[in-house]
Amino acid sequence: MSTDLLQRGKQIKLAVFDVDGVLTDGRLYFLEDGSEFKTFNTLDGQGIKMLMAAGVQTAIISGRKTPVVERRAKNLGIPHLYQGREDKLVVLDELLGQLNLSYEQVAYLGDDLPDLPVIRRVGLGMAVANAASFVREHAHGITQARGGEGAAREFCELILRAQGRLDAANAAYL
Repeated sequence: MSTDLLQRGKQIKLAVFDVDGVLTDGRLYFLEDGSEFKTFNTLDGQGIKMLMAAGVQTAIISGRKTPVVERRAKNLGIPHLYQGREDKLVVLDELLGQLNLSYEQVAYLGDDLPDLPVIRRVGLGMAVANAASFVREHAHGITQARGGEGAAREFCELILRAQGRLDAANAAYL
């Protein structure tokens, strides 16, 4: 883990996640009745819970809108959920105003072009391993795991490690 990523992670007070391709593998499953479903990784969910337990706020900003994401956010206790919002930087500006935070205090994990303006603006902007190549080129760091396969957990643990809280977060389960 690079010194730069750890330095960036020290100041994080808000972690923001995209959904499709980050918290999921990016596949969209549509049933004949018009409903859809997504699969989420429990490792990612546990990482988000650990981050929140350590005092880091969390949010989801997604360009798509689906009840499945609302349910997942509620199950994890993620307080800030924005769906159906294509301009993610505008959404983040709104949220930062509410929380009285600066861009430097935000970490963002994304995978595709709509995530790029936020990745480039925040204190710690990361891409998942299977993100679009142009997005990976502009991110501060890239997870080893693919989206939906533990990338969010890796991102959460990076922040916890940078803030000296990972050992305590793990020890809570001993």
